[in-house]
Amino acid sequence: MDKPVLMGVVNVNADSFSDPGPRTIAQSVGKALAMIDEGAAIIDVGAQSSATRRAPVPAATEVAAIVPVVKELVRARPGTIVSVDTFKLEVAEAALANGAHIINDVSGLPGPEMARACAGYQAGLVVMHTSAPPLVRRQEAGLYGNIAEEVAGYLADKRDIALKNGVAAHSIILDPGPDFTKTPPQTIDLLRNIGDVVELGQPVLLALSRKDFVGALTARRPHDRGAGTLGAIAALRRVPRQILRVHDVAAAADMLAVLDALTGASTVSPDLRLPEELRHQPVA
Repeated sequence: MDKPVLMGVVNVNADSFSDPGPRTIAQSVGKALAMIDEGAAIIDVGAQSSATRRAPVPAATEVAAIVPVVKELVRARPGTIVSVDTFKLEVAEAALANGAHIINDVSGLPGPEMARACAGYQAGLVVMHTSAPPLVRRQEAGLYGNIAEEVAGYLADKRDIALKNGVAAHSIILDPGPDFTKTPPQTIDLLRNIGDVVELGQPVLLALSRKDFVGALTARRPHDRGAGTLGAIAALRRVPRQILRVHDVAAAADMLAVLDALTGASTVSPDLRLPEELRHQPVA
């Protein structure tokens, strides 16, 4: 993980906050395969919207939506890491049994069960910071004192629970939880001081894509937050061992390629040239 690892977001539910609308299994798989071709090393499949104040999707419905996509991705692209975004144990167990490699749990690990399930499959576990149960909105200006210290302390405690329940140290990923039970200023303060989380020594999941704090800064709806998302990614490029969870893989990959070349983070070959066919835009 000497450079950012891209995690492409594939929502198989119709009520995603950022890209709502019905989609078939084939469409979801096709989107995932396109993201892999664009540079995603991880695909994060989810069927439960994280939007607050909504009823949870029944676990059986979530399993029926996720498992076929997981199975097809594992079959079609065996070198790709498949993550499943769920806080339901039944869904996680079904996904792991069908080849998923990571469980991305936004519930903040309230108990040991999810860790034990991941340990049983030698799978990875994303532990996210939150101050409320899933789907509960909590926006309180005075909720935190030093938010970076408090988030890091929470994640350290949850990491220890995961370790005690069998998850390998190298399989634990920490997510500071931008927007989750945080106002936009709180999220910005946390990300400015992300070093507190980095010092815990685990890979860090940066789920910045199309988030509310970006919308608050730019006054744009989710689908129009692409440029703001890239600004956030660029600002946090210094974070080591980072996984970037993004909706637009190609844009993130392109931005990082240029950023790293100009800052010296990547080597530029003296033979670098623009192919002739890319010099001019064809007529539509």
